[in-house]
Amino acid sequence: GGYVSLRHNHLRDTIANLLNTVCKGVELEPALTPITNEALPRGTTACNDARLDISCRGFYSPLDKTFLDIRVLHPNSLSNAGRPLDRTYRAHEQEKKTKYLHRVIQVEKANFSPIVMSTTGGIASEASTFFKRLASKLAVKLNQPYSNTIPVLCVDTTA
Repeated sequence: GGYVSLRHNHLRDTIANLLNTVCKGVELEPALTPITNEALPRGTTACNDARLDISCRGFYSPLDKTFLDIRVLHPNSLSNAGRPLDRTYRAHEQEKKTKYLHRVIQVEKANFSPIVMSTTGGIASEASTFFKRLASKLAVKLNQPYSNTIPVLCVDTTA
């Protein structure tokens, strides 16, 4: 629906703007390199027009490329009902990794981070790790204490 797309796109754009401060070559919805003869595991997205939400260079180490794919979930939806929240987050992270991780590693020769957040303000473990690193890089770049960048990041990226 419209609100889900708006929320997702706002989060994507906010993360991309923050990455522009600390990384090079930030792109929105970059196309993945078409697959040629790579043997990829079952479940990997194989279509040649596949895109992820964001890519950037220099996030985990200088010059490396990182791809991000964002998911905003509603923990009380029918598809998530009856499942503990930590398992819901892990399932959504795993779904993203099944679709993209091996393709990004083998074809793009890059890193992949699924950014899974909920409409109620929660965040999955890999997204938490990503945002802690982003806060650390922002603190260095802006010459601010880490403790000042985390609250700003939390407010800016609320799904």
